[in-house]
Amino acid sequence: MNVSPLFNRDCGILLHPSSLPGDYGVGDFGPAALDWLKTLADAQQNLWQILPLNPAGYGDSPYQGLAAFAANPVFISPEDLHQRQLITAQELESFQLPLEDCIHYAAVYQNKKQMTELAAARFFQTDANSPLRKSYARFFEDAKSWLPDYALFYALKEKHGGVAWTEWPAQFRDRDNDALDKATQTLLEDIQRVYFEQFILIEQWSEVRRCAQEKGIRIIGDLPIFVAHDSVDVWCRPELFKLKPDGRPRVVAGVPPDYFSATGQLWGNPIYDWDAHRAEQFQWWRSRVQHSLNWVDIVRIDHFRGFDACWEVPAEATTAADGTWVPSCGVAILAEMVATFGKPLPLIAEDLGVITDAVIALRDRYELPGIRILQFAFGTDTMKSSFIPDAYDSSCVAYTGTHDNDTTVGWFNSIAGTNSTRSQDEIDREKANACAYFKTDGSQIHLDFINSLYASDAAATLIPLQDLLGLGSEARINVPGQASGSWVWRLPSTDGLDRAMQQLATITLNSERGLTAEKPLSI
Repeated sequence: MNVSPLFNRDCGILLHPSSLPGDYGVGDFGPAALDWLKTLADAQQNLWQILPLNPAGYGDSPYQGLAAFAANPVFISPEDLHQRQLITAQELESFQLPLEDCIHYAAVYQNKKQMTELAAARFFQTDANSPLRKSYARFFEDAKSWLPDYALFYALKEKHGGVAWTEWPAQFRDRDNDALDKATQTLLEDIQRVYFEQFILIEQWSEVRRCAQEKGIRIIGDLPIFVAHDSVDVWCRPELFKLKPDGRPRVVAGVPPDYFSATGQLWGNPIYDWDAHRAEQFQWWRSRVQHSLNWVDIVRIDHFRGFDACWEVPAEATTAADGTWVPSCGVAILAEMVATFGKPLPLIAEDLGVITDAVIALRDRYELPGIRILQFAFGTDTMKSSFIPDAYDSSCVAYTGTHDNDTTVGWFNSIAGTNSTRSQDEIDREKANACAYFKTDGSQIHLDFINSLYASDAAATLIPLQDLLGLGSEARINVPGQASGSWVWRLPSTDGLDRAMQQLATITLNSERGLTAEKPLSI
């Protein structure tokens, strides 16, 4: 494969909405998101990549979501609710939180719940024939395949103090129909609040999508290949997963020892029962991808390796070291997606990790662009030659690093024993190799990386905002395998952003990328 059918010298920024600045403790789908799109367009960028939007679960991770089809209520914009007269000006002011570079999720969740309780109560008192209520009726009809189950799951989880569904009383854990019907009536107010939250999220995000399309910006979403065990998806469809009779996993997902951990990464997600998915002709998968594409233009398949084989670890294991690669159903799933969506598939294959010839063949068979990470080009990775910009071609999407990497400045200034398996000697050699490749002293290593990527032949380039700003490890958004403390970084203000975006605009113009490049292809 030589040319990506999805990209043609495109470029943009990786930034999750939670990291946007604002007055309410977390970035959301409000004015800051619309301002961000203008900032991207002014810098000639035509891609915005985000992380999963689903309600975050364990450790506040978007990759351990409570639902594959729902969105996280923390993204609801208070300003928009005020504009719709669903909260007062006084209430709007009361929900403000201090401006910091760190998200305090406990305070954010408390605020957003109080806010949506007020807004939902007022919303359901409005005229059922009003335009917004009519939009809600259409939304509810479209979402009835997943929304009632999710709202009940969420309400039951709140009722039981947030514990996993396997810890609920048996009648709820095992989905006894009479018990669920009674709970639906008892918890109706909470359930309706969840309905409202999901409706208003789509309303607000639709405005973000409209603005992006007007500016010629495509949004790249992220679809984790696995779902969390403590999710409505597993609770409602346990037959689709390898579970014990009590609902607990028999095996869990992870990856073997790697760059990030000497004992591998133990994710804990349940593994799919592929025979069960095959029996229903992968309907769950088709619905999931379709739903994702209702929210974004292109979807990155996180851990594409799992479409060929999954690293299965016994559920009782304490590390991922003793797992086994077990074949999965990627060929059949992608064939179903082609039958549903046609070609080219609007998917990116995150083909990192232990990549075999079979994984490469699967990626190329369906003409999916793969990923290249510049940070991996200077160390001991057996595939390091493929991560050098000289090796990029118009079939790949190139990054300085992803959400799992340290920032580029943090990587360059690494100290042995902190968040990687490298020795100090290996770190020093990587730094020397990078400086030799770029012919610099490394004092502006983030700009060396960005200039090199944009000048390359990669079909698209994406830069985490932290790298554009030259931030260090304090701005890292995730440390793989770390149970807590990740996903909290945000931009407290736009100070310094204009200058950095002007630099990026110059780099983009010089490399004829983004909005400055000719675009014969339209996806």
